[in-house]
Amino acid sequence: MLPRLLHVAFVRSPHAHAVVRRLDPKAAQAVDGVVAVVGPADLRAQPLAPQLAGDGFRPTAWPALASEPRFCGEAVAAVVAASAYAAADGAERVGVAYDVRPARVSLEQALRDDAVLFRRTHRRGDVEAAFASAPVVVNETFSHGRLTASPLEPRGIIADWDGETLSVWASSQTPRIMRTALAGALGLDETRVRVQIPDVGGGFGPKMHVFPEDVAVAALAMRLGRPVKWIEPRRENLAAASQAREQRLEVEVAADAGGRVLALKARVVSDAGAYHVYPITAALEALGTANILPGPYLTPVYAYEAIAVATNKPPLGAYRGVGMTMGAFVMERLLDLIAGRTGLDPADIRRRNLIPREAYPFTSASGQRYDSGDYPKALEQALAAVDYDGFRRVQAEGRVRGRLLGIGLACYTEYTGMGSAVFRGRGMREVPGIEAAVVRVEPDGTVRCATSFPSQGQGHATTIAQILADRLGVALERIRVEPADTAAAPLGSGTFGSRGAVSIGGTVTAAAERLRPRIAALAAHLLEAGVADVVLEDGRAHVRGFPERAVTLTEIARAAYAPLFGGLPSGLEPGLEATVYFDPPGPTFSGAVHVAVVEIDPETGRVSILRYVLVEDCGPVVNPTIVEGQIHGAVAQGIGEALLERIVYDDTGQLVTGTLMDYALPTAGDVPSFEIGHLETPSPTMPGGIKGMGEGGTIGAPAALANAVADAVAPLGVTITALPIAAERLARLPRPPQRKV
Repeated sequence: MLPRLLHVAFVRSPHAHAVVRRLDPKAAQAVDGVVAVVGPADLRAQPLAPQLAGDGFRPTAWPALASEPRFCGEAVAAVVAASAYAAADGAERVGVAYDVRPARVSLEQALRDDAVLFRRTHRRGDVEAAFASAPVVVNETFSHGRLTASPLEPRGIIADWDGETLSVWASSQTPRIMRTALAGALGLDETRVRVQIPDVGGGFGPKMHVFPEDVAVAALAMRLGRPVKWIEPRRENLAAASQAREQRLEVEVAADAGGRVLALKARVVSDAGAYHVYPITAALEALGTANILPGPYLTPVYAYEAIAVATNKPPLGAYRGVGMTMGAFVMERLLDLIAGRTGLDPADIRRRNLIPREAYPFTSASGQRYDSGDYPKALEQALAAVDYDGFRRVQAEGRVRGRLLGIGLACYTEYTGMGSAVFRGRGMREVPGIEAAVVRVEPDGTVRCATSFPSQGQGHATTIAQILADRLGVALERIRVEPADTAAAPLGSGTFGSRGAVSIGGTVTAAAERLRPRIAALAAHLLEAGVADVVLEDGRAHVRGFPERAVTLTEIARAAYAPLFGGLPSGLEPGLEATVYFDPPGPTFSGAVHVAVVEIDPETGRVSILRYVLVEDCGPVVNPTIVEGQIHGAVAQGIGEALLERIVYDDTGQLVTGTLMDYALPTAGDVPSFEIGHLETPSPTMPGGIKGMGEGGTIGAPAALANAVADAVAPLGVTITALPIAAERLARLPRPPQRKV
């Protein structure tokens, strides 16, 4: 606890769009413990205004405190007090008079008002000719509701100003990006802002953003000369944090009579909310969907228009699988619709369209360069694991008895491990794209590692320690992985976009490989042996074949920092430290095949997942436990996204799902056991062939479950085109026919 710590609570607009006409602080100031009540005019801070290079971008400015709130829940004032309770009591007593303005709530309204924040188009091949000659054309409109990440630990920040340096402790995925944003908003040099990241309880994308509350807390600390703390309540997380997914896709696909895709065209419209979110802007969801839509399929001709429009809702931001989840859902549903039109089985449709292994590296119709993969093999492995043909027989027998059984397939690819070239190619200016690590052997033989990318529960520290222990021959307990700190660690970008394993491989592993020959050379000098004869293991170096001729790593390190009489050998510098900056040359593309088997209760509409099988490919599996843990968590989130979770607003922009009693997260009863298979196709572009994999479950699960539910209700003549798939909707379907047997 910092001395003289103050707490802040925000006064939030009850209206989706309004102007603050008057703010009366008197009743709040009378609350015992309240130190200050601050409105928009009192806070010296520039709004967050991320930029995107290129045409089709209209900027926004998101203020720390809004004089014209543009969504229900936007902060208009802050109450600072000696305790969180006093701050909350004071916030309830601030009088605010509003002039209420009309709210733009739906995509249709935004398009009608031409409230476009971002627009980009792409075309490859002769689209019109491909559709004109195609024997099979499928047209459909797909939609996805809003949802939220709901990390176990909501947002939180403490800021302290000593007159020279702004010290910040934050629940963030991106310490350097936060430092840059705060410095810019508060008019400080970046070197005067220090951001430290303690253990973070889940991120999932939203914590890569910088929010107005972050700026407000820092500005309040500078204004009051005392440390200020804010912990986000769950209700505010649901109402005022970034949200995700809300999109509509109008799509057409052309195929030949054998079900092979000939051409694809799509209009992607994303509900971006009131502002661009810092640093990624509103482009990420719409552009991500448009770029990944062709998936791992041989789609020769493609055209898209990607649009993000402004509404009076919280900004749309990153969430696990951003853009790619909708792309996979739409493409996988289209393939099943083609199967229905051509009379082919969904598995056969995929066999005819998947990119063969020998075609890699493969440039997709959207211009993405897929580095490696073997989807035909993964598909057959997954089908065999679930006994696909056997289930079809069980399904046919069940339908005779009126059972709603279904099986759904999803093959997806995901871009991971992006570097600066990807972000500059998108036009993003505020995301650096690089990562870095410092590895140092201390004089006592302890190995310390500081990285630019914090962890939010992905097991980075474990993986880093394992790599260093293996490369340097040190016991795990002698490894210290430091928390992310912009004053002590090298600068990078952060943890997002499935970049963790790639970043570790390009920085920590490389730094260890630089240190290893220096340790061996110094050991050889101490042992009076040849470098090639030195073996590093168990915290010591010994001469090959003579384990008794050994020196400890501590002795080696002491000699590096305090050379013995006669000095170090020629060519060796003092110290044992390596710093590596890495710009991933990717993206690299991971992927998987998911298979879901479901049964629907026709009385309640409840979808029970009977089996869930997947075969994933993230290149070499560094730590199987961590990989499978990431899959479990991501699929659980994907199940919630497919069947349960939805942020709902009424026609005036009022939030209807404001608590976890209304917003349905998946429980243990909703999540099945998982059957996981692994396939390794190393990336030719990344160190060690490593590919990312942290987001895949949320990409594959909604698509597989949507196809499974669609398969189950196919006898009723129902098509699934929207997520989430609400149980109440399924309960209103006609009862399945039963035949006597």
